[in-house]
Amino acid sequence: MSRRSGILEFAVLGLLRESPMHGYELRKRLNTSLGVFRAFSYGTLYPCLKTLVTNGWLIEEPGNTREDALAAPLTGRRAKIVYRLTAEGKEHFEELLSQTGPDAYEDEHFAARFAFFGQTSRDVRMRVLEGRRSRLEERLEKMRASLARTRERLDDYTLELQRHGMESVEREVRWLNELIESERAGRDLKRSESGESAQQDTTTGSAGGLPRPRDLPGTDTPDDTAT
Repeated sequence: MSRRSGILEFAVLGLLRESPMHGYELRKRLNTSLGVFRAFSYGTLYPCLKTLVTNGWLIEEPGNTREDALAAPLTGRRAKIVYRLTAEGKEHFEELLSQTGPDAYEDEHFAARFAFFGQTSRDVRMRVLEGRRSRLEERLEKMRASLARTRERLDDYTLELQRHGMESVEREVRWLNELIESERAGRDLKRSESGESAQQDTTTGSAGGLPRPRDLPGTDTPDDTAT
């Protein structure tokens, strides 16, 4: 399974955990809610759905709205299929949410993971945020070193593009710092109120008073190899 198909499966399971949907609704939510899926087709989505059904993580049900019931005999097409998350699918999604390996820090995967932070435990959120920050700090160091080596050979426009890329990474690092501090402050507040409530808070998906993101992480950050 490719990295991008894995991200798509994760996002589909997460959206269906909220409520059952048919394919058109899923595609719309992926396009509007998750920026990393702005450009993808039904030819990508439906094979993903078929795989998830085969794995037992989704089931297909006939559409149950009045419009769906009338559409089939009038158009000769079958009613829309609604996809519902199974108990096994919910368990699998929760397992994916708990993972904090290196893939969770990459641009596209991080954006998808962040979209479901409301369903993620606080401890996992912290590990993902800190891992993402570390990855970007490494990228920023490489970009600075590359710029120092090539500055004299670059024309003004290429140099400005390099600076713009660095500023984008620096901006996301600052944003991550704010998120991490908010997570830490929220945890400390809970612990000071009650040891029992603090333990409950670390296992829930409450986002707390997070700063509002100014950019969707990973959607416009340049690759550190493009220097």
